[in-house]
Amino acid sequence: MRDAIINSSGNVFIDLGYSPEEAAILQMRADLMSNLRKLIETKRLTQANAAKILGVSQSRISDLMRGKWERFSLEMLVTLATRAGMRVSLKTAA
Repeated sequence: MRDAIINSSGNVFIDLGYSPEEAAILQMRADLMSNLRKLIETKRLTQANAAKILGVSQSRISDLMRGKWERFSLEMLVTLATRAGMRVSLKTAA
């Protein structure tokens, strides 16, 4: 018997059963982490250099690069993105 294919809602966290409120926060955190990792990789920064720029320890950059999302609050990720020169904004859908 084949498993049924279920279309995504567009937010993997909702698909995993999180409440809409929690899923929105988790999605924002995931997006910010991804964008920060891409920035570090694109600029070819070492973890030590990225740590200096972002004002955190090298171990925090290691956590970021390894996707350890549970170690970063949304507020901390917004702070890091701002320190990196990124513009952070919230888009809402009607």
